[in-house]
Amino acid sequence: MRFAQRLVSGFPPQEVVSLRPFCPDDLEVLYRIDQACFAPGVSYSRQELAAFIAHRSSKTWVAIAGDQVIGFLVADRAPQRVGHIITIDVGEPWRRRNVGTTLMDAAEGWARMQNLRFVYLETAEDNLTAQAFYEKRGYVKLRRIACYYSNGAAAWVMVKALA
Repeated sequence: MRFAQRLVSGFPPQEVVSLRPFCPDDLEVLYRIDQACFAPGVSYSRQELAAFIAHRSSKTWVAIAGDQVIGFLVADRAPQRVGHIITIDVGEPWRRRNVGTTLMDAAEGWARMQNLRFVYLETAEDNLTAQAFYEKRGYVKLRRIACYYSNGAAAWVMVKALA
C-alpha cells in the first residue's frame, strides 16, 4: 500500500510529511501526543489507546516528518459498514499545515476501499476549530451527547456519507 506524502511549508522549514502504519514502538510517543492534544478526561489512557490500536478491525496511521512522529489517526470498522474515527492527533507545531488533512484523507480512502457507507467521529462540543475542519470535509452534526467525556464535557457526533 502506498502512503501519502505531502510537502508542508512554514516552521520548521519545508518538510515532507508521510504516513506509515503503526508499529508497537510508536505507542509511547502516540500516548504523549494524545496527552498534549487533549485535556485530562478527554485524552485516552495508555491502556485505552493501546486497546483501540490493537483491535482487529482498527487501522492506525502515523504521520512523520523526517524521523519525528508528528501525529496519528486511529479508525475502526463497525459491522454495519460504518467507519469510526476514534482519534486524530497532531502535535501543536504541525497544526494547520495539512497533517490532519493527510491523515483524514488516508482514513476516508481506507473506508472507501472497505466499501463503508459512512464515517463518523465525536468531537468536543466546545472544540469549534475541529468542528469547522470536519464540516469543511463534509461531516455534519448528527447528535449531541451530554457528558460524553469522563470530565463531563459534551460531544457532537459528526457523520460523513461516503460516495
